[in-house]
Amino acid sequence: MGSMLNPYVQFDGDAREAMEFYQSVLGGDLKVMTFGESGMPGPGADKVMHAQLTSEAGYTIMASDTPPGMDYKPGQNLSISISGDEADRLRGYWEGLGEGATVTIPLEKQMWGDEFGALVDRFGVSWMVDITS
Repeated sequence: MGSMLNPYVQFDGDAREAMEFYQSVLGGDLKVMTFGESGMPGPGADKVMHAQLTSEAGYTIMASDTPPGMDYKPGQNLSISISGDEADRLRGYWEGLGEGATVTIPLEKQMWGDEFGALVDRFGVSWMVDITS
């Protein structure tokens, strides 16, 4: 698989609608997982935990709804995502991006099986790193 770099957009409850719209424009394959499908019951279980659109032209957009209990912050709802199976390379990116950064989620094994972490770099840019298992 290698690795890929793409935008990751956070929505305020309308991620599915937005991603279906993008699919209607760009074409391609859309995969959607809800918070409920990932084992988080209760209010918001039908909201999108993760969506990925891979267009026919090879573009990738990822998205989610704001998780239950977290504030939606317009203007701060876009991150850059680096993901793939090149664990050493991605850990190196994490370390480099982490210099002077604020780590919001430590890079560690998550409930879906991947290693995942998030940070805001010293320039104020939000990054996510996901190492697939």
